[in-house]
Amino acid sequence: MRYSFEANPTIFGKLLRGEIPCRKVYEDEHVLAFHDITPKAGVHVVIIPKCHRISLQDVDTKDIEMLGHLLLATHKVAVALGVNEQGFRIISNAGAVAGQEVPHLHIHMLSNPDGTPLPTF
Repeated sequence: MRYSFEANPTIFGKLLRGEIPCRKVYEDEHVLAFHDITPKAGVHVVIIPKCHRISLQDVDTKDIEMLGHLLLATHKVAVALGVNEQGFRIISNAGAVAGQEVPHLHIHMLSNPDGTPLPTF
């Protein structure tokens, strides 16, 4: 199903509509990036597209531009937060088995500015 965030009933839809506040890091016409409320690293930002897709399970070739913009925005966030040079991890859970909690495509960007390595897997 494809629809805009105006009809999205998830917490991310509410964030995009301004119904609930967030600690915004970056925003443009296509994405919103904000600090995760339960961080798993020194820097933990969630980047979401303003168009609604449930997960990477829900995308197709029509979404190539949106997906590229999502990744470019992730890079911009890393630069803005000063973690681009040292490195960062991105994660996108797709489906309940993978641990996806909010049915809206999103990327978690994690890094430790103090240089502590993130766990490997």
